[in-house]
Amino acid sequence: MRSHGQVNGKDAFGVNASAARRPVIGLTSYLEQVQSDGWDIPAGYLGANYFEGVIMAGGIAVLLPPQPVDPDITEAVLDSLDGLVITGGYDLDPATYGQQPHPKTDAPRTVRDAFEFALLRGALDRGLPVLGICRGTQMLNVAFGGTLHQHLPDVLGHRGHHAGYGRFTELPVRTVAGTRLAGLLGESADAWCYHHQAVDKVGDGLIVSAWDADGVVEGLEVPGDNFAVAVQWHPEQFLDDLRLFGAIVDAASCYAASTRLGDSSRR
Repeated sequence: MRSHGQVNGKDAFGVNASAARRPVIGLTSYLEQVQSDGWDIPAGYLGANYFEGVIMAGGIAVLLPPQPVDPDITEAVLDSLDGLVITGGYDLDPATYGQQPHPKTDAPRTVRDAFEFALLRGALDRGLPVLGICRGTQMLNVAFGGTLHQHLPDVLGHRGHHAGYGRFTELPVRTVAGTRLAGLLGESADAWCYHHQAVDKVGDGLIVSAWDADGVVEGLEVPGDNFAVAVQWHPEQFLDDLRLFGAIVDAASCYAASTRLGDSSRR
């Protein structure tokens, strides 16, 4: 954890000491061609409701734009964070789980995929708290050797999970007793869904923590003491309920405190 001297209640960068104690949460982001005010350029961006959820829950939000993977840079990024949110976005490249693309699967975003897999695996290796949202659930599953249904309507016969045109579908999900997610949300939750893909084969060692009425996996987590929870739905779409964002911020606070303690013991 970063250790900065304080002067007049502020750290070496002029940040108020109380703000400096808030955990720093990194959020992955898009890299897409964007048109604005006559410009047509590649840009990194993320919907504001993602980082608003982190801020409202008491964290400091930092956006992580996709970039070529460099192990030293990945480690430096993770060193600067107390928690990681793998956000929603376009479909994972099916090559990452050994399949050919379905006609409805998005064109691959290989730079983003590789960068986020590096961040996710590095975070899990060091016990950094992780929250996966939508694509983040699928990425967690693939990282553990799982596979995906590339187009749910082929499996279910309906488009109930992905209405399209920016319209989210509210669906009830049931959590699995004894999981971390059940401890956070209780027996059930209302899920704001916007996904045409979902978990097929569950990754080795992962725990399914939520299902919907169609038998679609809506939650995954990594067993053990470290916080690594992923939901297939979009909690950022309903910020009146901050339980998931609060959970990652709380876990990040504990991680930050334990890291500071470890730094102190080595002095």
